[in-house]
Amino acid sequence: MMGAGKSSIGKILAKKLNYNFIDIDKIIEIKEGCSINLIFKNKSESYFRKIENDITLIELKKSNSVISLGGGAFLNNTIRKNAKLSSISFWLDVPIDLLVKRLKNNRQRPILNKNNITDSIKKIYFERKKIYNEADFRIKCNILKKDQIAKKIINLYEKSGN
Repeated sequence: MMGAGKSSIGKILAKKLNYNFIDIDKIIEIKEGCSINLIFKNKSESYFRKIENDITLIELKKSNSVISLGGGAFLNNTIRKNAKLSSISFWLDVPIDLLVKRLKNNRQRPILNKNNITDSIKKIYFERKKIYNEADFRIKCNILKKDQIAKKIINLYEKSGN
C-alpha cells in the first residue's frame, strides 16, 4: 500500500543483506522523465500500468535484490504470479490512520482523492487487502520501527531457506 514504507524499509533491507535495492516507481520516473503523477495525468493510468508491468517483470528476474513494487503492482495477476515464483513477497500492513497521517499532505499520489483523503485511503486499502494477503508474509507495522520491520523480514526470509 502506498505510504507503507516500502522504499525506506527496502533500502534498509538491501543494505543489511548487501543486496541491490530496486524501486520500480523510481525506474519508471527515470525512464519517462517525469513523476508518476504526471504520467497518470498526461498519459493515463493504463499507460503507467503497462510500463510498470514490463519493468517489474524484467527486475523480478534479477537475483540478490530487494524490490519495492508500486502499491498497485501486486494487483496485476502477471506481476503477482511472477513475484511469487521468483521471490519472497512481504505485505507491509500499516493501519489506515497511520497511512492517512503519512499521506495527507502528499500531492504525488495520483489515485488519491485529495478532497477526502481518509475515505480514499480506506477505499483503496479495503479493495486491495484481499490481494495483498496473497503475499508470502504479512508484517503488521503498527507498532514497529523501520529497523524492527527490517529485522523481522530478514528473519522470515532466512527461515524460508534463502
